[in-house]
Amino acid sequence: MCSRSPADRRRIDRWRVKPWAAALVLACIASPSVAAKRAPSWLTELASSQVPEYDSEVGAVVLLDETTVTVEPDGKVTTSVRKAVKVLTREGRRKARGTVIYGSDSGKVRRLEAWMLYPSGASKTYRKKDIVDVSLVEDDVYDVYDESRESSIRGMADADTGSVFGYESVLEDRSVFTQFSFSFQNDLPALLSRFRLELPSGWTAESVTDNHAPIEPLVNGSSYTWQLERLPPVSEEPARPGLRSIVPRINVSYFPPSQVKAAGPTFREWGQVSAWLASLADPRARPDRAVIAKAQDLTAGKASQLEKIEAIADFSQRIKYASIQLGVGRGGGYQPSPAGETLQKAYGDCKDKVNLMRSLLAAVGVESYPVAIFSGNRRYVRPDWPSPQQFNHVIIAVRFSGELEAPAVASAGDWGKLLLFDPTDRYTPLGYLPAHQQDSLALLVRPRGGELLRAPASPPQANLLKRHVTMSLSHDGSIGCQIREQLEGSAASRNRRLHRSLGNRDYRRVIERWVSRGAPGANVSSIEAGERNRGGFFVDVDFTALAYGRTVGRYLLIFKPAVAPHRGFTYLNQTERRYAVVLEADSFQETVEVDLPLGFTVDEMPEPVALATPFGRYRADWRVEAGKLFFKRHLELDNAVVPPEDYASVKEFFDRMIAADQAPVVLMRQ
Repeated sequence: MCSRSPADRRRIDRWRVKPWAAALVLACIASPSVAAKRAPSWLTELASSQVPEYDSEVGAVVLLDETTVTVEPDGKVTTSVRKAVKVLTREGRRKARGTVIYGSDSGKVRRLEAWMLYPSGASKTYRKKDIVDVSLVEDDVYDVYDESRESSIRGMADADTGSVFGYESVLEDRSVFTQFSFSFQNDLPALLSRFRLELPSGWTAESVTDNHAPIEPLVNGSSYTWQLERLPPVSEEPARPGLRSIVPRINVSYFPPSQVKAAGPTFREWGQVSAWLASLADPRARPDRAVIAKAQDLTAGKASQLEKIEAIADFSQRIKYASIQLGVGRGGGYQPSPAGETLQKAYGDCKDKVNLMRSLLAAVGVESYPVAIFSGNRRYVRPDWPSPQQFNHVIIAVRFSGELEAPAVASAGDWGKLLLFDPTDRYTPLGYLPAHQQDSLALLVRPRGGELLRAPASPPQANLLKRHVTMSLSHDGSIGCQIREQLEGSAASRNRRLHRSLGNRDYRRVIERWVSRGAPGANVSSIEAGERNRGGFFVDVDFTALAYGRTVGRYLLIFKPAVAPHRGFTYLNQTERRYAVVLEADSFQETVEVDLPLGFTVDEMPEPVALATPFGRYRADWRVEAGKLFFKRHLELDNAVVPPEDYASVKEFFDRMIAADQAPVVLMRQ
C-alpha cells in the first residue's frame, strides 16, 4: 500500500521522468525518416481513418486502446497492449508516448515497439535504444531499493499535428492477485477501447462496472471481452470529481473451478480481504526491545492515555516518508517492514509508518488497527468489489478507552469508537483527517471481523477560518489594514502545508499576491504565521494600499469593506456543467472594522444577505456605530457532491455570495 500495483499504474498515463532520463529521451530520438521496419497494418489502417471534430482544447484522440490479459494456472500473467493516438494540436504532442509499468522482482517487459506515422506518408520506427527504463521513485537515494519501474518510448519531440503515434507492448508477470481493473480512457476521447481476459479452460470471471451503465462482456468459453466505443473527452471544470470518478472502468475478478487452487488469494467478501491484509501486517507490528524502549521514552511523564497517543502520533509523523517497494509482485507492496526495522532506519512508506505507530502503541497498552483507504477520491471505493487493489494508502485506527470529541472519531459497530489518524500526513494533527480522505469508504483490517467503514466527514465548524480585519480609511481612498486569521482543521492543514513547504521569500510572495487580489498595489509591511493552540494555525498580515477607495467629485468616496478575498476559493463561472460539483466542509467567518475618515458619513450601504441551501449557508450584514462601519460575513459549506442537474442552484448560491462580498459602501462628505 502506498504503492500502486503495476496493473494499476499501467492505466495512469502521467508519470514524470527524471531530468536526466528526459534528456536521454531527447538525445536518443532521431529526426523523422522512412522506417526500415514498417508499422503494423493495424496502425496504418487506423492512421487513415476519419476522426470526429472536437473542441480546440482537445489535444489528441485515442484511436485504439486494446489490452489483452492472459492468465496461466500457475499465476503467470501476460499483458499485451496495442494503443494508437492521433495528435490534434501542438499541446497534444505530449500524449505521443508508450509506457509499461512493471515490478522488476516478478515482471519482465518482453516487447515494447512504437511508430510515428505522418500525414505526408513518412514514418519513424523507434528502436531499443529509444526505450528509457527508470525507477518510479523520484528520490535517487532510494532507487536501488525500489522494484516498481517504467519502460517508455516518448515521441513528443517527433510529433506534428495530424501525426499518429502507436505502440505495442508485452509484459510477463506473476501476480498474487486474481483481479484486474481497467479504465477505458483517460481524459482523451477514445474511439475504441477494449479489454480482453483469456483464462484457463473452466475458469470464470465476474465484473463490476464503474461510472457507466453495466458493461456486459462477450464470452467465448473462458475468454471475456469488454468494449466501449466513441467515448467523449473529459473536460476540465472547477471543483470537478477526480478522473477515476468520471471515466468508465471495469473491475474484474476471476476464479478457478472448485477443485483447482489459484496461485493467489481469491476474494468474494471484504472479510477475506481484511484477513489477508492482516496476515501481512500483524506479525510485523509486534514490538521488539528497541520499540518498547522508544515507546517508554516517548510517553515518559505522560499521565493520560490521550497524552501518550499524542506523543507517539507526533513521533510517527516525523519519521521520513520514502516509498520503498520490495516483492511487489508477491504482495510485498502491501506488506510493511518490521516495526523495529522502520524505527532503526527512521524512514518508511505509509504502511511502514502505520506499522511502527501500531507497535509503539501496543508497547504502552493501546490497541490499534491498520485502515486501508483510497486517498484523493472519496467516491472511488466500491462496496460491491472486495479487493485490496481499491486502496492506495494506509492510515491507523486507535481504540480509545475514554471520551473523546474530535472530527476524526468514527463508529465501527461492535468495535465502538475509533480515532482515525494519518501518520504520513505531517500537516494534519491527531484528531483530524486530511480533507481528501474524509467521507471515504475504508477497510478496517483485522484477522477476523474486518469491515468497511465510512471515514468521518468533518462538520464545517471543525475547519474554521476566522478572520478579523481592522481598516483605517483616509479621505483620499488610501487604507491601512491589519488582518488577523485563526485557522482550525483542514483550513489549518492547508496553510501549514504551504507555510512549511515554501521558504520565507516564496511564502511572502504568495501572501502578497493574495492581498493584492483584493487591494491592487498593496504594500505589505509585516507577515507572521505559525502554530497556535492544539492543531491550530495563525496568519497575521499588515499592509497599506493607495487609492483603494474611489473618489467621485468632491463629495463621494466608494469602497468595498471585503478587502481580503477568500483564499483557495473556486469560482464557478460556467453556464452549463457536465460533472458534479465536489464541495469540502469549510467555515469562514470575518469581521471587518472600518475607521471612517473624518467629515464623512455613510450615504448608501447594502441590505443584509442570507442564503440557505442543502449544501451551504451564507450571511452578510453591514452596520454603522460610533463613526465606524462593521461588515460581517459567514460562509459554511458541507461535504457534498452536487449532481450536474443541480448546478444552477450551486452557481446561483456562489454568484449571490460573490455579489455580496463585492458590494460597495458609499460615503458622503458632510
